Amino acid sequence: MTDQDPAIKPWGGRFSEPTDAFVERFTASVEFDKRMYHHDINGSLAHAKMLTHVGVLTEEEHQQIVDGLETIRSEVELGQFQWSVALEDVHMNIEARLTEKIGVTGKKLHTGRSRNDQVATDIRLYLRDEIDSIADALTFLQRGLIALAAQETDTIMPGFTHLQTAQPVTFGHHLLAWNEMLERDYGRLLDCRKRANQSPLGAAALAGTTYPIDRAMTAELLGFDAPTENSLDSVSDRDFAIEFTAFASLVMTHLSRFSEELVLWTSAQFNFIELPDRFCTGSSIMPQKKNPDVPELVRGKVGRVNGHLISLLTLMKSQPLAYNKDNQEDKEPLFDTIDTIKDCLKAYGDMVPAIKPKRDVMEEAARRGFSTATDLADYLVRKGIPFRDAHEIVGKSVAYGIEQTKDLSEMSLQELQQFSTNIGDDIFDVLTLQGSVAARDHIGGTAPVQVAAAALRAEKRLQQR
Repeated sequence: MTDQDPAIKPWGGRFSEPTDAFVERFTASVEFDKRMYHHDINGSLAHAKMLTHVGVLTEEEHQQIVDGLETIRSEVELGQFQWSVALEDVHMNIEARLTEKIGVTGKKLHTGRSRNDQVATDIRLYLRDEIDSIADALTFLQRGLIALAAQETDTIMPGFTHLQTAQPVTFGHHLLAWNEMLERDYGRLLDCRKRANQSPLGAAALAGTTYPIDRAMTAELLGFDAPTENSLDSVSDRDFAIEFTAFASLVMTHLSRFSEELVLWTSAQFNFIELPDRFCTGSSIMPQKKNPDVPELVRGKVGRVNGHLISLLTLMKSQPLAYNKDNQEDKEPLFDTIDTIKDCLKAYGDMVPAIKPKRDVMEEAARRGFSTATDLADYLVRKGIPFRDAHEIVGKSVAYGIEQTKDLSEMSLQELQQFSTNIGDDIFDVLTLQGSVAARDHIGGTAPVQVAAAALRAEKRLQQR
């Protein structure tokens, strides 16, 4: 790749022997950090322009560097760039190739910076782009979720607590509960981006540089909000990576909860929904099986993302200022977290709009389990009975229903009146599933009119992004 002996490192002036071959491989990061080549080149272009502005580089030297870096970018994108473990990382590989192409001018590019602030800048640039991509993926999933909810505002299903039938809700209302989780995730992601979007370039190794650099200029060129304030913190801070992984852990926790419900709902015991065949697989031995592998795998991947969060927290917990080689271990958990989140959001973004609810099965399930018991208690309270007394009356009527295998709505007026003479024939408007959900007609409630309004508000929030 270069006429320079790779055994002679750019930092090797004070060393009397070459790096041990195992140590060279053990300490190298190029196999995983080369994915940041685009951002490394962009950072170098901004740095070169700033060095020219302050008089460290001539215009001719600047143009040589720009042409060289853009050629290298093309080589990487065309698969023609030869990466070398001997050159340790993405930064030194690109710098060595630049020097090979344009000579001594290439050696001037590193003036006024260090690999410490260079890698900190690259990671922030890379993460910022990935955050924007993930924000788009979240929005795409939410849009599909909201659209499905808007179609199912009247579809009645049982609501659960403790996985026991509690009260009837609508399928649209349930889906919008998922959307609320994702909406919070989106807000956390934007907060993370804000704190990540500070430029450490110019902090150099740890103390800044004696050259008359313009950090505000490079920050602006790279789209950062501002330069970081403290050089020691600039090169050693990885809070932004931890914060992103914490965000990712919450997203994955939410997707895992969705997955658990989808797995349950596709089972023969629930049979609430149908997932298209393209999101499922079969069994090698049981020909009748249709397994919800996509939600199961998403549910499983939360463990690796949570593990990456713990890995990064542990990585940073005992580090003294400023940069330490430990920080090389920040990239693999961060990169895998990004890849995992993007894959899971894509899977859900494509799958959710294709969910087919089995409306009749859902409604029949809501009829079981005395889901309108609370409605009967509320009815009695409106008749002047204290809630605790109403609770006891309804409890006795449920016990009777269990004994007679009758739901409350299936009992006659005479049967219900044996528990309270306050019950009139208007009770049957209350005990129907439709009457139950319609009665919860307030913001956040499951009344179909409220669900439709909530879906509309949610869609308007997406349009404002």
